Amino acid sequence: MTLPEPLTPGRFLLAILRSRPWLAVGTVVVGTLWLVPGAVIPLVAGSAVDAGVARGDTGALVRDVAVVVALGLAQMVSGGALDFLDHGMWLHGASATQRTVNAHVLRLGASLAPQASSGEVTAVTTSDAAKIGNLFETFGRFTGSVVAFAVVGVGLFARSPVLGAVAVVGVPLAVIGIGPLLGPLQRRRDAQRDELSAVNALAGDIVSGLRILRGVGGESRFAARVGDATARVRDAGVLVARSTAWLAAAEVLLPGAVLVVITWLGARLAVAGTISPGELVAVYGASAFLVIPVTTATEAAGSLASARAGARTVVRLLGLRPLLVATPDPVPIPPGSVSLDDPVTGLHAPAGALTVVDAGPGASALAARLARFADHTEPARVAGVPVDRADLAALRRRVVHAHPEDLWFSGRLRDELVVHGALDVDTALDAAAATEIVDGFPGGLDEALGERGREVSGGQRQRLALTRSLLTDADVLVLEEPTSAVDAHTEAWIAARVAVLRRGRTTVVLTQGSPWRHVADHVVDLTRTLERSIR
Repeated sequence: MTLPEPLTPGRFLLAILRSRPWLAVGTVVVGTLWLVPGAVIPLVAGSAVDAGVARGDTGALVRDVAVVVALGLAQMVSGGALDFLDHGMWLHGASATQRTVNAHVLRLGASLAPQASSGEVTAVTTSDAAKIGNLFETFGRFTGSVVAFAVVGVGLFARSPVLGAVAVVGVPLAVIGIGPLLGPLQRRRDAQRDELSAVNALAGDIVSGLRILRGVGGESRFAARVGDATARVRDAGVLVARSTAWLAAAEVLLPGAVLVVITWLGARLAVAGTISPGELVAVYGASAFLVIPVTTATEAAGSLASARAGARTVVRLLGLRPLLVATPDPVPIPPGSVSLDDPVTGLHAPAGALTVVDAGPGASALAARLARFADHTEPARVAGVPVDRADLAALRRRVVHAHPEDLWFSGRLRDELVVHGALDVDTALDAAAATEIVDGFPGGLDEALGERGREVSGGQRQRLALTRSLLTDADVLVLEEPTSAVDAHTEAWIAARVAVLRRGRTTVVLTQGSPWRHVADHVVDLTRTLERSIR
């Protein structure tokens, strides 16, 4: 799906609609076939009253009854087809929104978190995509309503210009009268969505820090915060329900008032002999039918208000751009093991060697520069190539940064431990001292782990994360505190195994642990350098 520039909520919704034109056209056609028979039936019934009943023409009566039956059957069949297509439109609107956002979020990568909250991203899946789907579901019925309204208007004018004018003018005025209620409804839905996003973000923060909360006894304070946040969501929901109730009342009151006027005028014209009894039946039935197009139109208007609120969130996410700009003319990185240099600190990690660096509190910033997860006026260099001049995708494959807080997704452990090179899973598990962890799972590698791997301890999760990093088989591997949560004996085992496993490839370990120093080819202490740069 190609998105227009500049992207607005309306243009985004139109782009989704145009991406499946055959489905949209089919829904319009079937929606018209569903409502037009209902518009024609009162007109045919009026003809049957005049010709078949008043004038006693049995043949005309039978013919008109047959036409009514045929129209009813056509409406039944098209109604079933419309339900199928409406559901397809809902799926298309919701899934296209979800796929577009997911693809863009994946392209953003690490640039997403600094620019958008987790609650805002979660709201797209839990709420906004469904709202957009609801709008698309009403598309066929709305277009059918417009056509049916035109058919009824023509039929009413043919029988009584006065009643036709009242119906054709009065019903749109009734719809317009509902319009002022849509603005407050949309604003209140926007406010409710914002409060819901805040609750999602708060819930994510609490779950990610649950162990810490229990350790410091902060459950009650965060429970109170959750209670306040959910109360705000409830209050916002009450306001939305109040606006929705007023809208529903207006949907009945305003068209009903028009119908009362038409019925009163029609009865007076029939008594005066201006229109026939059959024409009165036709006018009354057609006017009563107009409630359906009006109700459908107001439903579509309400869905549009909700969809635009959701589309605004989607458009804002799609408007985010990667914080790291890819160079238009990338310089290739030489194949094989390569050196790594940081001009800011003077660090030099020789090619094919294990370099252990004590960077103190500046370890994260150094690792981010080396793997270009943050730009600097003096960029790091890979084999002499500035990282901001290298192709970003190639850099991600060649230089891998393993952060101590890297995320785990819910699912099978086997799906997390993806092999990218010649190294196999068993060897990587052994090097990371994680074989016993997998052996302790009833399902082994097929064991299902929850989000962030909360089923295992911090040390176990760290060793499994190291296994995943080793399986990248990267030319340059930057490990940031890879064994800070394990005991000294296990750390020494891991350091020795990783040194053997990574021999001949460049490895930089940012740690203050002494076991790594014993197996390192080079040891660099940057704490004084970083202290001077901070001053």
